[in-house]
Amino acid sequence: MEEAIMGTMSADNSIGTGHDIVSELSNLDFSKIAMSDMIGYVVQFGKNVLLAIIVYFVGRFIIKYATKALRAVTQKRNVEASLTSFLNSLVSISLNLILAIIIIGILGIDTSSFLAVFASAGIAVGMALSGTLQNFAGGVLILMLKPYKVGDYIEAQGFAGTVREIQIFSTVLGTMDNQTIIIPNGPLATGSLKNSTKAPTRRIDLDVEVAYGTDPDEVRQVLMNVINADERIMQSGVFAPFIPMTTMSTSSIVFQMRIWVKATDYWPVRFDTTEKVYKELGKAGIEIPFQQMDVHIK
Repeated sequence: MEEAIMGTMSADNSIGTGHDIVSELSNLDFSKIAMSDMIGYVVQFGKNVLLAIIVYFVGRFIIKYATKALRAVTQKRNVEASLTSFLNSLVSISLNLILAIIIIGILGIDTSSFLAVFASAGIAVGMALSGTLQNFAGGVLILMLKPYKVGDYIEAQGFAGTVREIQIFSTVLGTMDNQTIIIPNGPLATGSLKNSTKAPTRRIDLDVEVAYGTDPDEVRQVLMNVINADERIMQSGVFAPFIPMTTMSTSSIVFQMRIWVKATDYWPVRFDTTEKVYKELGKAGIEIPFQQMDVHIK
């Protein structure tokens, strides 16, 4: 009998407790809880965004002065300008990538999963951009083998100009009329290339045509006078001037002035010598013939 009474009391207590829980739940205001959570989330996200903005500007400031310091160190140690440009580009890209990952982490995105996705995407992009990777490898080879450097005058891939900059993926040329040409490093590293200023000296081959009947010795004397009057033209040893008669064409005989100059003086001397030869031949009464054809009528 007592056991039955105790069981009834226990059941009544459990029923009472259940009614209390339901009563407490009914008294809760779920809209207030949701609003409170939303406000907390917005505040926290705002703090993260503000921190990310601060980190971005601080990071950009550090990257700017890090690349400037790197450039100053390389210049102080007389590192080639081409290698300096390459290192600055590589360091700048790497630091900006690290900064982007840090900012993503501050915003609450899991960077480990992001890095995994980034690595997978990198493989896919690398396969799609195999040519770009080839250009990167070409840039490394150019800096290692040094077929040219900043300041050299080169001809490659149908273009010619002075090397202004060697970047990670491409080389920037400047033409004589101040145009900018950008050539990928891949073809430059694997294709044919002509470097006109790699050697300290260059030879100028200048053809001079005179009329038939002209005394060759007189022509050579006039040309040698032009050469002797220009101190920029080398005249000793293997660099001694040479003026052979190279061709007997249909309307003229052709002499070739072969003179050596410093690579930096090539174009000024070539232009000046061409003009001086024209003037001196005229003064000496030596005829520079036009192309002509003799027609005999019977």
